[in-house]
Amino acid sequence: MLSTQIATAAHVTLASTLATSTQGPARTLLHAPALPVLKSDAAANQRASQHVAETLKLLIEKLAPQRRVVHAGDLVYQGGESFGHLYVMTSGFFKLVNLSADGREQVVGLKFRGDWLGFDGIANGRYACDAVAMDTGEVLVIRYDALFAACAAQPALMTALHEAMSREIARDRDSLMSVCTLPADARVADFLRYWAESLARRGLRSDQITLRMTRAEIGNYLGMTLETVSRSLSKLARAGVIVFAEKGRRDVQIPDVDALSEFIQHCLAPASPVLQ
Repeated sequence: MLSTQIATAAHVTLASTLATSTQGPARTLLHAPALPVLKSDAAANQRASQHVAETLKLLIEKLAPQRRVVHAGDLVYQGGESFGHLYVMTSGFFKLVNLSADGREQVVGLKFRGDWLGFDGIANGRYACDAVAMDTGEVLVIRYDALFAACAAQPALMTALHEAMSREIARDRDSLMSVCTLPADARVADFLRYWAESLARRGLRSDQITLRMTRAEIGNYLGMTLETVSRSLSKLARAGVIVFAEKGRRDVQIPDVDALSEFIQHCLAPASPVLQ
């Protein structure tokens, strides 16, 4: 859990620092890591979706947790609140928001079906962030002491808990790498790819997504200005990688998720025509 907290804190610091540095043209990266362009694996997505369903079934059968329905803007828990429960999402989309000492809000995490909320409260006995619903959804409310006791008798529960913690650490690392190493356009493309792939791994439609965040919130999460996010989205649209709905511009069609990976590679390539 210390690794998760360190990664989250680093994400917040770097995002705030980079918010002003990305207002101009994308930075030239001398040692940017090459991102693999992997073709979508329908079988892997199906296995991941099945695993999410099995984990939710296990938690419901072994712990009989309370179900809580939330709506857009509802708080699942608030930073500073005493820790006592973990929450597992069965539907909906959620964001984690950290409040800095000077009052600034920073989006530090995005959560989808099957993800857990509340790990940030274990170490110090208080939640460190606000967990906010971005649309109508449902969470399983699990008492931490009951889960901890049940894990001793049910190794499958312990495995599910460890897997959830590991995924959160890995996602924090990937998010930090994106903020640190990718230029603006590639960062937005990577954000869309993550959103689409997260939906696909949960058995949900990924060729057309509804962004549950404003441009300002996306910029806040990625360490960019609203204007830079808008320019990057427009560039993706001109390149044919994404297509906007006629109105609203929150509904985004992604004809080929792999094209987002290729776009990122072009952004990192020297003298890339995508950046001209």
